Amino acid sequence: MPNAPLLVISGPTGVGKTALAVRLAQDFALEVVSADSRQIYRLMDIGTAKPTPEEQAAVPHHLLDIADPDQVVTLADFQARAYQTILAVQQRGYLPALVGGTGQWVKAVIEGWHVPRVPPNPALRAELEAQAETLGAQTLYDRLTQVDPEAAAKIDPRNLRRVIRALEVFHLTGAPISQQQGKAAPPYRLLQIGLTMPRETLYERIDQRIDQMLAQGLLAETERLVEAGYGWDLPAMSGLGYRQIGQYLRGEVSLGEAIALIKRETRRFIRQQYNWFRLDDERIAWFDLEAGLSGPYARIETLVAEFLS
Repeated sequence: MPNAPLLVISGPTGVGKTALAVRLAQDFALEVVSADSRQIYRLMDIGTAKPTPEEQAAVPHHLLDIADPDQVVTLADFQARAYQTILAVQQRGYLPALVGGTGQWVKAVIEGWHVPRVPPNPALRAELEAQAETLGAQTLYDRLTQVDPEAAAKIDPRNLRRVIRALEVFHLTGAPISQQQGKAAPPYRLLQIGLTMPRETLYERIDQRIDQMLAQGLLAETERLVEAGYGWDLPAMSGLGYRQIGQYLRGEVSLGEAIALIKRETRRFIRQQYNWFRLDDERIAWFDLEAGLSGPYARIETLVAEFLS
């Protein structure tokens, strides 16, 4: 639908994106389209901080629980599903709100990335992962730098999954992934709202949320996944929280050490998210939630109302 409105709510994990969406749904007819690469998995509720049943009852949420933990949802898969869902929400006369902290997924939708539709090749991935294990991840990154320096320049050398994906596309198609990518912005009229708060305040909030996850049963949830046959090598099981609890369950670290690792790695993840959602991006209207949502909510509400008028 040309020029149809799309609200985007982005920002780092734990900042309050879901709470804002639920609050806005009280004042506007909107539905949430989730852009979270971890909340797509069934059976993984606590560790992914999935919206609660009450929050999902308050406002429709789409693209949650769309895959089993052993299924692969590529960026291209998500982008196609997001476009279909956004259109369906618009056709029903509601405002779609793309909500999430997975920067790559958000950008792919709103900027119209041309994503190579190359299905995963498990055998090739296993081979590349074995090479990373024996030769070091830097070896694969150096190889990517040789065959596709443009892609390598945009990928953190520590992000082995993205390095392997770029090499996979090159091996399977014979062309660099950077040459197969481009942008063609979809015909949406966008309002981008970004949520932030001082880094130390956010870190404290995250520490409290992780403690709450443990109290809610993150350990038991992880054990149930293992008992159901989901292996530690799955991307879903290597996500924040599950990976560290796995180290504890395998006897590699104590529970206290696992919790400390979750908190430390989540802080690092937040720093990475701010590379996607930059505070100096003038296309995003930023709001500081240090004192909670009630302070800036009136300004956010006015901004959305003006956007829709």
